[in-house]
Amino acid sequence: MAGSLRLDDCINRVCPWSGDPVQADSLTLYQGQVVGFCNPGCRDKFEKATAAFDAAAQGKK
Repeated sequence: MAGSLRLDDCINRVCPWSGDPVQADSLTLYQGQVVGFCNPGCRDKFEKATAAFDAAAQGKK
């Protein structure tokens, strides 16, 4: 999926974890939006954290 995501579609220009510029190889799709990170490690931390919160929110409905 990451190969089909484009940096031009990214809603942010700096990594929310580090504050560094986002990179094309570190994008993810979250709630229909392309979100960027400075490296794949930051992207993976975000995906893990949001998956946990999304799962918890699903359980509260």
